[in-house]
Amino acid sequence: RVFAREFNDATHTFKESDDDRAPLYALLPTCERVNRVFVVGTLTETDDVGEDSEYWQGRIVDPTGGTYFTYAGQYQPDAASMLRDLEPPEYVAVVGKPRTFETDSGDVNVSIRPESITAVDETTRNRWVVETAERTIERIQAVDEDDDYVQLARAEYDLPVETYRQVAVEALESLDAERAESVAD
Repeated sequence: RVFAREFNDATHTFKESDDDRAPLYALLPTCERVNRVFVVGTLTETDDVGEDSEYWQGRIVDPTGGTYFTYAGQYQPDAASMLRDLEPPEYVAVVGKPRTFETDSGDVNVSIRPESITAVDETTRNRWVVETAERTIERIQAVDEDDDYVQLARAEYDLPVETYRQVAVEALESLDAERAESVAD
């Protein structure tokens, strides 16, 4: 569970062995390695960006305004079908693998290759926000440990991890603001 702002900052990927089938990990700036992510947000846009065959792009926004991009084609038929059939805006839960792509200008874009996409309700989204905020804070507190991933993250990223504490707080505050609006209506 990771908010979009941190996920998009996770530009470093690595394998822990030379085996062809070894998993590819993304290193989160809060010093955790991940080879799958679970995100929930609002699907705001879908687009078939394929030239010769269907290749669907989905834009998913989390409650802090951060954006995840997900891409699914012939090798992810169920996820591609969901992106084709869903009508934005729609709350969705996505499980997938982080992927990075270096642009011609040298920037690194981060996206999700979805294994599953499921339409969910607001309660599920809100529960994910709370759990993700808790997990983010736990990762920040673990940064004081001196393990290999902490050292690697310090070498790769020049980002203060406290930034992600603020993201977690903003996400929780967005839930409070939504509740206040619904009571006012």
